[in-house]
Amino acid sequence: MLNSPDSMYLIWGPELRFFFNDAYRPALGGREPDAMGRPVAALWSDVWEQVRPLVEKTLGGSSCRIENHPVVMQRSGSDQQTWWTLSFSPLYGDTGHVDGVLCQPIETTEGVRAAALLRESEEFNRRVLASSTDCIKVLDLDGRLAWMSEGGQRVMQVSDFNAIKGCPWPDFWRDQGHDDAHTAVALAKMGGEGFFQGMAATMTGTVKWWDVRVSPILGSDGRPEKLLCVSRDITDTKRAEAELLELNETLEQRVKDRTHELDRLWRLSADIMLVARFDGTMIAVNPAWTQLLGWTEEQLLGREFMELVHPQDVPDTQAAVADLSDGISIPNFVNRYQHKDGSYRWLSWTAVPDQSCIHAVGRDIQAEREATEALRLSEEALRQSQKLEAVGLLTGGVAHDFNNLLTVIKSSTDLLKRPNVVEERRIRYVEAISSTVDRAAKLTGQLLAFARRQALKPEVFDVCQNIHSIGDMLDSFTGTRVKVVIEVPDYPCYIKADPSQFDNALVNIAVNARDAMQGEGTLTIQVSSVTELPAARSHPRREEDFIRIDLTDTGKGISPEDIAHIFEPFFTTKGVGHGTGLGLSQVFGFAKQSEGDILVQSQVGSGTRFSLFLPRCTTQPGASELQALSASLDDITNLSVLVVEDNDDVGDFATQTLIELGFSAYRATNSQEALTELTRNAASYDVIFSDVMMPGITGLELARKVELLYPTLPVVLTTGYSEVFVQEGVENFRLLPKPYSIQAMSNVLREAVLDSRKVLGSTAVR
Repeated sequence: MLNSPDSMYLIWGPELRFFFNDAYRPALGGREPDAMGRPVAALWSDVWEQVRPLVEKTLGGSSCRIENHPVVMQRSGSDQQTWWTLSFSPLYGDTGHVDGVLCQPIETTEGVRAAALLRESEEFNRRVLASSTDCIKVLDLDGRLAWMSEGGQRVMQVSDFNAIKGCPWPDFWRDQGHDDAHTAVALAKMGGEGFFQGMAATMTGTVKWWDVRVSPILGSDGRPEKLLCVSRDITDTKRAEAELLELNETLEQRVKDRTHELDRLWRLSADIMLVARFDGTMIAVNPAWTQLLGWTEEQLLGREFMELVHPQDVPDTQAAVADLSDGISIPNFVNRYQHKDGSYRWLSWTAVPDQSCIHAVGRDIQAEREATEALRLSEEALRQSQKLEAVGLLTGGVAHDFNNLLTVIKSSTDLLKRPNVVEERRIRYVEAISSTVDRAAKLTGQLLAFARRQALKPEVFDVCQNIHSIGDMLDSFTGTRVKVVIEVPDYPCYIKADPSQFDNALVNIAVNARDAMQGEGTLTIQVSSVTELPAARSHPRREEDFIRIDLTDTGKGISPEDIAHIFEPFFTTKGVGHGTGLGLSQVFGFAKQSEGDILVQSQVGSGTRFSLFLPRCTTQPGASELQALSASLDDITNLSVLVVEDNDDVGDFATQTLIELGFSAYRATNSQEALTELTRNAASYDVIFSDVMMPGITGLELARKVELLYPTLPVVLTTGYSEVFVQEGVENFRLLPKPYSIQAMSNVLREAVLDSRKVLGSTAVR
């Protein structure tokens, strides 16, 4: 064993000690220094369990051999997969029993791995040949079929290769291909390569064109042993070549025909056509230029088309040319071009660029523009006529109602002038004047609401709470035979609007419903949250959060003819003396001024539903931070008031009224005079009472200056109408609308002073 050139080791004795020859040393790796004589289980602890069954079988007296046995063993500090061929022989001792095992190990790791790689390579080659669309064949030296790839059998539609194995390969070819195949086989047989293209049928009879290469397969002696033949299907290529040949044969004639058609279109088109460089130089124009604009081809070629563009259209035309220079096509571009007679005509252009030029077609739209303009003027005239008609209706309605009111006032004043008027009648006449003034104020308020010119005081409030609050009042308006049903959600629905105007709008709709139901029926009020305002009249749909308030009655309904007019001022279907026709117009004005809208749905005989849409408010009303003081309005006496009024009659009346109320008053005829007075005696005044509409500095501007210069001095503004308030709101200032009562004037002045003192008191506490 020691002298054997083959690797050997011996396992001996009851402890199975390990002994080896020099040829085995390389297999030990790092175990060599103390390997000789160690128990095999300790020496080869990493592989012992893998070979122990073989050793135990041999110790039982049976020789055994195993080839390419996989063994995982440690090499270079890591587990590695190895393979071994092991031959185990029993060794008998002096007693005649098996005392040891002789093993001849041969490592086959590289061979196993090489065989695996070979199998993978063969499998890969098989898959390549199977997936190839080429027909790959092996021929013997006589040109007979010996083998065909799987892909080739699929391409040739071969169901059983054995049926054609051994057949002469050239016999499959047609016409010239048969001779070319024989020639290719002969060349390859002599060591050369043969190439040709020909037609051959598949096994199902489909004729195809093939590109063929035949080359020799050399044997160990360097001489051709077999022939390799590769055929590629080129049927589609041949078909394309034939089509291209046919196309080339007819192309010249078709180009001539197409050119003739385009030339005819160029010459006969009623639209003007243009080819120009990007700098605007015209290089080709069609005859339509002469027919439409009077310019000849000679007058246009070499000229820049921008010279003919109307001066007002030059900037837009230059921008369009810039887009064309960037490769952007221009559809439906409109401008005006100059006629040879100096006039201009409207043209609609479609233009596309190429690498160096602009190609454009212009259509004459002069007649269309003139017709459109004529229609616009006609519609404008109609709108003006409608406006005049509406103004006439409005003026007539206002004059009618105010004449009625003035008649009452005039009659009452005439009766008061009579001598010896008893006290009872005097009081009745004064009350008639007072109530008539209230009715006149309501009428002007309705007009301002319709015109969206009233000064609103928007607050954040819960619609549901307000509706519940005015429920009893609606019952009194509608009467006992009208059932009012209120359906509101169980969550608050906040909006920001003028609460009093909101309540007034509901009352106006409820009264209208009562009259439509002739005092008997059901009025249902429903509140919901929606996310859009439907399109109505000329307004598009709005996607936004709204609170929708529906008031639905069971009345007689509204005809389609009347629905178009129900929001117009003084329009009413009621009899004379049963309404001014301003109720719904006031609701319409309030809705619009509150950035909402009102819609109506009705059918004659089936009732009516008014839907009031108001923008939903996400913020909730907050509690006042001011601390209430113990003072009340009754404690506010002996006020000193600075009256600012440019109208002498109104100014004198207001001043005298304040004096009669027990206040002291000083009048300034304009804002500048008031500021001068404040410079001298600001500390002597408790409150300022100012008109809004004054020449020079308005009352609102005066209030802002006072707020800046004298922040503790309150300002109360009064007006019958102010565009400023409509546009900007009343801000933080109190507003007393005209006409006002003495009590209202007294209360608003004292409230302003009380609030001012509350603020001062709260500031002092902090």
